[in-house]
Amino acid sequence: MKQIRLVAVGRLKTPHWRAAAEHYHTRLSHTVRVEEIIVKDADASLPVARRMEEETARLLAKAPSADTLICLDERGACLTSEQFAALLHGLFDTGKTPCFIIGGAYGLTDQARARAARCLALGPMTLPHELARVMLLEQLYRAESIMAGTGYHH
Repeated sequence: MKQIRLVAVGRLKTPHWRAAAEHYHTRLSHTVRVEEIIVKDADASLPVARRMEEETARLLAKAPSADTLICLDERGACLTSEQFAALLHGLFDTGKTPCFIIGGAYGLTDQARARAARCLALGPMTLPHELARVMLLEQLYRAESIMAGTGYHH
């Protein structure tokens, strides 16, 4: 079975985001094993730069070095759903596990972007990190449907 890893800052606290994430986890579980690793938010009283550094360090420490690291970042490339499916297909064909990194409220540092094989954006707007996680799960499910040729993606 194909595997995808998702390493993110903070648990989904808002009930509707948690329910949406569970919905896509369930749909994906038929064809893909999605492992979600959650790291603790940095202390909110820290300056933003220090907070980002701590969260990025925690994320990178949990990302297996054998995985292909893909950072979600507003400065990343915007792909169509078909292009995203092709990217995943290429990784799966070579036996590589994609590991998606989602930062906290203030995003990721340059260190994370430098270590990543790819940086992707879910769009040009800044999104709450809880919504970004749900959108990634939906796009992973959409990519799976594109690769399988099912009717979810019109």
